[in-house]
Amino acid sequence: MGGEDYNRDRKMEDREQNIEEKQEDMSEKDAAETTQESLISNTEEKPSEGAEEKSEVQEKPDISIENKEIKPEEKPEEQTEKEEEKQEEIKEEPEEKSEEKKPEIVIEKKEKKPFKLNFKKPNIPNFRDVYDKQYRKLLIIPFSILLIAIIIISFQVITTGDFVRKDVSLKGGITITIPTDKDVDINDIESYLSDKFPGSDLSVRNLKQAGRQVGIIVDGTDVESEELIKALELKVGKLEQGDYSAEMMGSSLGQSFFRETLFAILLAFLFMAIVVFIYFRNIIPSVAVVLAALSDMVITLAVVNVIGMRLSTAGIAAFLMLIGYSVDTNILLSTKVLKIKEGSVIDRITGAMKTGLMMSITTLSALTVALIFTQSDVIRQIMIILIIGLLVDIINTWIQNAGILRLYLDRKHRD
Repeated sequence: MGGEDYNRDRKMEDREQNIEEKQEDMSEKDAAETTQESLISNTEEKPSEGAEEKSEVQEKPDISIENKEIKPEEKPEEQTEKEEEKQEEIKEEPEEKSEEKKPEIVIEKKEKKPFKLNFKKPNIPNFRDVYDKQYRKLLIIPFSILLIAIIIISFQVITTGDFVRKDVSLKGGITITIPTDKDVDINDIESYLSDKFPGSDLSVRNLKQAGRQVGIIVDGTDVESEELIKALELKVGKLEQGDYSAEMMGSSLGQSFFRETLFAILLAFLFMAIVVFIYFRNIIPSVAVVLAALSDMVITLAVVNVIGMRLSTAGIAAFLMLIGYSVDTNILLSTKVLKIKEGSVIDRITGAMKTGLMMSITTLSALTVALIFTQSDVIRQIMIILIIGLLVDIINTWIQNAGILRLYLDRKHRD
């Protein structure tokens, strides 16, 4: 260890000595340069003397340069390597310090997000929430429709004297059926007959079989059959006794039949109300069921008047069937809400609605298929009346009747 320290100190002393010698050489070089400059300036004044001095000055730098070049050769190899390492360490130290002093600047690269059009979704309220919280306001819909229907029927009574346009089977008159293969314009014939007999109520319709026309049917009231046949000959050609069939219905018979059908409808309503009251033993639910069925009948009748349908005996049968359809869904709703105590009121109503709407949709599907493919006017009239009545019953059952039952239960819980 002592030998290594001695060598190290020795090397350090040699290094310092070399540095001092370098500094002396540099000072001698500077002195030589200054003397050279002064000699050059003197040579301009004294050329002979300056030449000698210049030669002496030029000799000195050559000697110093030669000494300077010889001295490094005299150094040992180990000493030169260590000096180079030390110089490198001295150079590296300030670089490290400068690196430490420099603050690290971190530039965060923001990812470019793809451009998206943010469309705000419309605030569509949930059907269940509206049906649950706004049931009082929803009651305005069925009662408004009922009021409009009453106004339409009242206008029909004022203008015609009857609350419905009756067919020959209910009013009395004549029905003439003419088989023909010709393509006949029934609208042209009807307008011609109306002009020919202005005081009569006449209608013309097609008689079809398997989708093609096989004849026409002419209904008329307050007109003689012979006069009507003569008028038809001008449009369809000569008619012999076997070329047509005529059916007569007396006005008194038709009126009596119409009164009997109305009485049957009133009895159906009465017995329905009695059965409902016996089942529920409460006046308000019973009245709600009867009111819903009555609303179905009134609104359907108003729609029949608007579309210009002439009600026949088949139409009366359709209205009797409609009472049964409307009572079914209303009894289902009232039973679910009043008799079953499990769950909340709105859960019971929506549960009954799923079953009731499925019943109505399946019935409407069957009626629509029958309406599309039937060729009979009687069946077509029954199908049309039932389809209108079932669509109206959806509103009157699940908005009107359900709202009345909600009001009744709310008042009952408050008391």
